[in-house]
Amino acid sequence: MRDFEQHYKDLSLVAPGTLLYEGLENILRARTGALIVVGDSPEVWAIVNGGFKIDAELHPAALYELAKMDGAIVISSDAKRILLANTHLTPDPMIPSHETGTRHRTAERVARQTGSMVISISQRRNVITVYKSNWKYVLREVSVILAKANQALATLEKYKSVFQQSLTNLSALEFEDLVTLADVATVLQRSQMVSRIANEISRYVLQLGSEGRLVHMQLEELMVDIKDEGRLVFQDYAQLDDTDPLEAWEEIEGWDSEDLLNPALMSKALGYSSGISSLEQAVVPRGYRVLAKIPRLPMPVIENLVREFGSLPAVMEASIEELDDVEGIGEVRAKAIKEGLRRLREQVLVDRQL
Repeated sequence: MRDFEQHYKDLSLVAPGTLLYEGLENILRARTGALIVVGDSPEVWAIVNGGFKIDAELHPAALYELAKMDGAIVISSDAKRILLANTHLTPDPMIPSHETGTRHRTAERVARQTGSMVISISQRRNVITVYKSNWKYVLREVSVILAKANQALATLEKYKSVFQQSLTNLSALEFEDLVTLADVATVLQRSQMVSRIANEISRYVLQLGSEGRLVHMQLEELMVDIKDEGRLVFQDYAQLDDTDPLEAWEEIEGWDSEDLLNPALMSKALGYSSGISSLEQAVVPRGYRVLAKIPRLPMPVIENLVREFGSLPAVMEASIEELDDVEGIGEVRAKAIKEGLRRLREQVLVDRQL
């Protein structure tokens, strides 16, 4: 999953607004075709033969002119300098390739052998294909990506609404001490679904480059108040002896959709039995998520509270004097915590009725 995300980040080199993208667009419009290696590692130099040494700053017009020659172009790994032009690439012919055209087959083999990004522009099909290691991606027009991003934003807004409703319900159950494992599993599933849609939009933003600013602003606005909610819920209920809850949460992010929608697997990930009957088990939150909603209460102080009292109900029942004894909490902050929890409880009960 992390390699997959890294590949999408690499696409920022060829996103709209970059000099390389402008050069690729010029080549595409002229229908001349091109084979471009983005990398200057020893693995790349080992398969380069002949050509002309350029070593000049990358400029779209220069890239377009050099693409008129038959050979490949080699540019620096940061896509800032053109190093070689009209060079011949000799990757291992035994590396498997599913491509049919000579240029695309060479590009795929070079990418697999060197791990560098290789760009192939088809002269006939008028398509830009990017290869990186074993990954292949066809660059789409900005209008197509923008339409997909806007559709994903609308989907995210709907899923966010459902997720927020489940969070409100969970908060009400926490204040009433009526939470079951099934309630927690439902919230965690919806949190992951929202996160995955947001990640998909982030990939579109990377591909859009300078054209993706508005999409990025909308994404940030939608995620600002729910970004860490799922992680905090997992910390509240995880019963893991030897595993860091944050590491376990990251592992869940790599699950496929079928596993994610299985409440028994979510129960097991939390450290409980995977049996269906265990989902009706009553559970008690530590209080990370609710305490994080109290203004000006830093996470180190929240951790001290959880360590001292062990659960949210215990924190709620604690007197101002008992709260005052916790490290990092004075009398003023102790009163603010009591008042903050009272207001949160009232607000949650009101929201649940809406």
